[in-house]
Amino acid sequence: MTKKIGFLSFGHWTPSPHSAARSASDVLLQSIDLAVAAEELGVDGAYFRVHHFARQLASPFPLLAAVGARTSRIEIGTGVIDMRYENPLYMAEDAGAADLISGGRLQLGISRGSPEQVVDGYRYFGYEPVDGDHAAMARQHTSVLLDVLTGKGFAEPSPRPMFPNPPGLLRIEPHSEGLRDRIWWGAGSRSTAEWAAEQGMNLMSSTLLTEDTGVPFHELQAEQIEMFRKAWEAAGHERTPRVSVSRSVFPLVDDRDRAYFGTQSESRDQVGHIDGGIARFGKTYAGEPDRLVEELAADEAVRAADTLLLTVPNQLGVDYNAHVLESVMTHLAPALGGR
Repeated sequence: MTKKIGFLSFGHWTPSPHSAARSASDVLLQSIDLAVAAEELGVDGAYFRVHHFARQLASPFPLLAAVGARTSRIEIGTGVIDMRYENPLYMAEDAGAADLISGGRLQLGISRGSPEQVVDGYRYFGYEPVDGDHAAMARQHTSVLLDVLTGKGFAEPSPRPMFPNPPGLLRIEPHSEGLRDRIWWGAGSRSTAEWAAEQGMNLMSSTLLTEDTGVPFHELQAEQIEMFRKAWEAAGHERTPRVSVSRSVFPLVDDRDRAYFGTQSESRDQVGHIDGGIARFGKTYAGEPDRLVEELAADEAVRAADTLLLTVPNQLGVDYNAHVLESVMTHLAPALGGR
């Protein structure tokens, strides 16, 4: 299959003199510049991580709208938004606006969320889970978001409105047709991938899974993808779903690459604990291009996915990250099935 290749930035900044991104302003403006450079290189997607209470990218929609206005082809997206923090109606308005500005290029990755910088941070945003079940709260917020993105009217119009209303119940505006089909769920396990399929969301799978069966990470992730697609088919959805996986990939083509990532050439999967449970983390791919082609060809999950998101070290600056993307597009993408 033709594979789309995008980048995924966590948007870190630090005041360290060794960082090219020393402030939130640096990260936001550099993120836009990297997306523009990536589009010029033929990269298919610009995706951004969302973390609250951290020196990282947080509120994604102003950034996505700005990227959409500065580019014309590249997909723009998130990987992922923590739905525990979200007002789904306000989110639908923001997402609709960003999608319309970009001309329908928004690919919105959402999820239950990841370990936080603060204890129960969603409570500071005004959300209190019933019986302490924050995962259920994330799914409930998601259900509301998916419903309103269909464009169906649900709000009773005022009998004395400030402006004339169309007939019937009113929907969230602005509405962007087709956005409902471009929502992705960041699934951390095989069971949540099946749930995402049942809801009609695309699958976004990262470099960690919150389970471990003893098999290599890419085999476990490929099993997750297979289960997702079977559940999708069983649910009877009409369209074909999309599946993305994330990888850290660094072709070593010059001295800078070897200085930064040469020591990662023998990287292996890791097993650890996250949120009190066991998790398996995927390895970093770093090496000469010919070797990386062979290693990625043997990665079952990369083969199974239609979209590969490359995690970028954003603190190394726009120029270096554009160089990494250019190396991937030149040396690896043809062999991976990139267009």
